[in-house]
Amino acid sequence: MKTQQNVMIKGTKSGLSLLLNDRCSYEGLLQELGEKLFELQGSEDSQLISVRILTGNRYLTAEQQEELKEIIRQKKNLIVEEIESNVITKAEAQMMVESQEVTSVAAIVRSGQVLEVPGDLLLVGDVNPGGTVRAGGNIFIMGALKGVAHAGYTGRNESVIVASFMTPSQLRISDCISRAPDHYDQEADHQTECAYIDQNEQIIIDNLQVLKHLRPNITRFKGGHYYG
Repeated sequence: MKTQQNVMIKGTKSGLSLLLNDRCSYEGLLQELGEKLFELQGSEDSQLISVRILTGNRYLTAEQQEELKEIIRQKKNLIVEEIESNVITKAEAQMMVESQEVTSVAAIVRSGQVLEVPGDLLLVGDVNPGGTVRAGGNIFIMGALKGVAHAGYTGRNESVIVASFMTPSQLRISDCISRAPDHYDQEADHQTECAYIDQNEQIIIDNLQVLKHLRPNITRFKGGHYYG
């Protein structure tokens, strides 16, 4: 008689959660998972059910993740939406740290040049026509943006682009693209503006003041004192 379950299946509003024991052998886990899925009742034509796999403190390689997915796929109406683990590799941890860092650069990005950083970019300078800046996070330009800016290129829709003079040839945030208008009002009194993705999945350019309401978590103020 088993004294401990290696696989627990729980129903949720969004589907099923599979809780996997992180202390048993991987082979034992696969065997019990197959048995539990076999016991699940359901017809071949029943609607698809979303499955979330929770592995706890067990690290799964890409091959092991695919093996788990394949076992679950055999149950025709189950589809794996997510595999969640409490542990990551050193390389993944390093990538996470880099994606949260702010890289400061004082330069002019000229035509044909590409400046790319894994996290946020703070550029003190201009992006000339034909120049490109890319960031895994946000882009802040203390100067004129006349070229291409691509923020959140890793798929972060919440990323924003800020520029002192916003006259880009193209804006991109995640997978969204905004073309430049046919012409800019050269006589207008330019002010710092920001670009973001709205609820309709469109890139909007607005006054900088809206940013603190749209992205309240964008501030990373630590230490010191703030007055006002």
